[in-house]
Formats: sequence, C-alpha cells, structure tokens
Amino acid sequence: MPHNRAYRGVFRFRAGRGFSRAAILALLCAALPAPSIPAPRPNGSSPARGRVKTGIDVLEEQEFAPLRGRRVGLITNQTGVDAQGRRTIDVLAHAPGGKLVAVFSPEHGLLGRADAPVSDATDAATGLPVYSLYGATRRPTDAMLHDIDALVFDMQDAGVRFYTYVTTMAYCMEEAAEHHIPFFVLDRPDPLGGEVIEGPALDADRTSFTGYFPLPVRYAMTLGELARLFNAEKGIGADLRVVALRGWRRRDSYDRTGLAWIPPSPNLRTLDAAFLYPGIEILQAGGVSVGRGTDAPFELVGAPWIHADELAAALTRRKIPGVRFTPATFVPSQDAYAGQPCHGVQMRITGRGSLRSMRVGLEMAAALQRMYPEHFHLARIVELLGSRATVERIGRGDAPEQIIAGWSGDLGRFRRMRARYLLYD
Repeated sequence: MPHNRAYRGVFRFRAGRGFSRAAILALLCAALPAPSIPAPRPNGSSPARGRVKTGIDVLEEQEFAPLRGRRVGLITNQTGVDAQGRRTIDVLAHAPGGKLVAVFSPEHGLLGRADAPVSDATDAATGLPVYSLYGATRRPTDAMLHDIDALVFDMQDAGVRFYTYVTTMAYCMEEAAEHHIPFFVLDRPDPLGGEVIEGPALDADRTSFTGYFPLPVRYAMTLGELARLFNAEKGIGADLRVVALRGWRRRDSYDRTGLAWIPPSPNLRTLDAAFLYPGIEILQAGGVSVGRGTDAPFELVGAPWIHADELAAALTRRKIPGVRFTPATFVPSQDAYAGQPCHGVQMRITGRGSLRSMRVGLEMAAALQRMYPEHFHLARIVELLGSRATVERIGRGDAPEQIIAGWSGDLGRFRRMRARYLLYD
C-alpha cells in the first residue's frame, strides 16, 4: 500500500539474450534522484499547466485565521508539505495565533517508510508527541485528545477505496464529532484525477479498515470531498471545515498539478504505479507477487508457477487499452515469494487517459484463473475487490467487459450521491 528508499529487489526482463535496453534504462533510472516536479511522461499525459495550491498553502495565505486561539492536533505524514517543501508540522508549529500540541501518523508512519505496525514516537524537530494510528489503536483516544480543540488532516491520498488513509480520516472525524472538536481537512488533489470512476461498489457487509464506506474502488474525489460525503451519508456529524484547493480541475491528474510527487507509501513510488495500483493490488491475495520488494511495485505481476511468455501473449491478445504487457522474470525481496524467481509480466502504461486499471485487474484475474486454476486462489481477491458478485462472475468465465457493464447501476447511484459533495469543476 499505502518513500523514497528503494527496495533491493533483483529483477531482469527477458528480451532475447541478456538484458534488454528497457531493463538497463530502468536500472539506471532507479539510481537517479527523483525530480522535484514530475516531468511529462511519454504515455499520453499532458505537461503540468501551473502549480496547484494545496490546503496548507491556502491556509498560509489566510494567515492561519481558522486556527487562531486553538490547540491543534495534526494528522499527517511525509506528504504533508507546503509549496516550499516545508513540513506542515513545522509550518503549524510556528504559525501565529494557534498552538500545535500533538501529531498523529497513519499506516506507514510519519516518514512513510514502515510496512508494519508503528509505535508512538516524538518528533525530533519539534519535540511534539507523535501518536500512531496504526499501532495499538487506529483512532485517537480520549487521552490523546485531552488538550486538543481542533484536529487538522493533511496528507496525500491515492484515490483508491482500500487505501487506509481514507479510513484513518473517517475514524478521526468520528472522534472529533464525539469530542465536539472541529475537524479541518487541508485538501489535496486526487492523484488519478477527479473524473474516472471504476470498480464495483463495496458490498455493504464488507466494511473494514480497508473499506470504510460502500465506494467503488476508484471514486474520483479529493479527501475534502470524501470527508463531506462521509460526514453526511454516515451521519458522523462532525464540525467539518475543508480548506479547498486552488487551481485544481477534475480532469487534472497529479502530473498536471505542478506539485512534486512524494510517494504516499513505500510502494507507490511513481505516478504510473499509482494508476496501476487499483487493479493490480487486488491480485496479491490470489497468490501472486505484485512487485513488492522490487524496483517496480505494481508494474510487475508474477509467481514461480506462471509461464511468462504464455501469460504475456494471452493478455496482449485481449487488446486492453492504455497498457502493454511484456514477459518478465523478477526476484522480490519481500512479501509473496520473497527470494524466489517469479515469472509473469511487466506492464507499461501507453496512455493514462485510456487506461482503466480495474479492467487490467479483471483481465489478469480471469487469465490466471483460466490458465492456473490449481495455483491462483480467485475467491481470495474479494478481500480488496470487495464484491462477491464480481468474483463469482470471473469464476464463471464471464467476459471482463460484461462484468464491468454490470457495475453501471451501482456506479450511476454513486455518481448521483457523489455530486452533492463535489467542490471542484
């Protein structure tokens, strides 16, 4: 899931003999520092049109007026920075009129590096307590909130239902309502853009930490907009204040914002990975590696029992828009099949505008079920996909296009609900 250190996974791509040119370039690029502002990609995306102002930048322009006289608790991580690259923690710690008294961190911790439960800590720069919301508790306790009279949320989401920052925000809203504390969301863009909605709605009886509300997998809303939806549709009743973005349009994916891409979690290192993530992540529960522990998480799928050439050929024949499949062999250093050679495919995005990651995920699940039924555990992908009916249709051999068409009723109802809470055109 839900940094900048590279995992030392070893991988090579088969293309004739030895290393292909693409593999060599990938290895060289992995050693280079990321640019401060994402460069245009040769995959159909457009160049940035000017810097978007995030909620923390707007709050600074307001001279922090909404927080004056308040003792503030800040829910954030490494993605909470302003236009100058300063941590929101440091900005609020020195803001006039208010007082930052505590910090709360989500899954992966304050630095976004952990792939395990996180303990409470102290922020070295400010000396403030950092309470983990992915450790002994997943929501602020009474004791944590004792000296707080405003909660502020500032971190970058992935735009995906099962990404846990969504639920962390909702749990904090619930506690804010319970304790009569105003809840401020410093809004940030949906990195995948605010128009394309994909995937089945979560089954109503499958809500959990990876599925707070019956959303589709890709919902095309900012966290500020989601907070408005949750507050009303879940009856949370929080005193919610959204500090809105400036300059963001719904058609803008992250590469159009002018903002630096800061990986929101250890394996979402690139925007391409973020675009593939909604459809690829659901497959891991079925018994494959999705590239964790390599230099290309969510751009690789494989297992020791897959025949790479056969799977790549089967997926290529499907003519799936926006993505190209090539045979790959890689050795992940963690998670599924750590230390074992995995054979499968590498995915290259050829056009973000035409890519539908849930179509990719369904096509791969269908191919794996058809070709390797003794190894691929289809029923388990419901864990994140969240729809039993969709899994059953894959098992029956229904065409992915027909399955996707079957979501239209639920997605239409969601669109109508969602429209009431949108803040941007």
